[in-house]
Amino acid sequence: QVQLVESGGGLVQAGGSLRLSCAASGRTFSSYAMGWFRQAPGKERELVTSISRSGGITYYKGSVKGRFTISRDNAKNTAYLQMNSLKPEDTAVYYCAAGVTTSPSDFRFWGQGTQVTVSS
Repeated sequence: QVQLVESGGGLVQAGGSLRLSCAASGRTFSSYAMGWFRQAPGKERELVTSISRSGGITYYKGSVKGRFTISRDNAKNTAYLQMNSLKPEDTAVYYCAAGVTTSPSDFRFWGQGTQVTVSS
């Protein structure tokens, strides 16, 4: 089992930056792929980015490429999402997730979510 807790959300102006953190419990953090999902008001949850267990392979949703960076520090049992050049359409609740692989359907452990609001 893995417990995940997100932090770092908040309100920023368009063009600003935020860094989300996902603190994981358990000593097997490095055995899980990690991902960040988001759900905007009135929309379905979507995968934003994911990272392999070693951190060597990453995936980004097209609309965030070049702006968002996912990373992980296995020694600290923490995953991060650096978000730059934020846009109002990035507004959503962001969820950290862990899974055996980076396949969207394979994430099985979830954090509680953290709100990101981007004003124009």
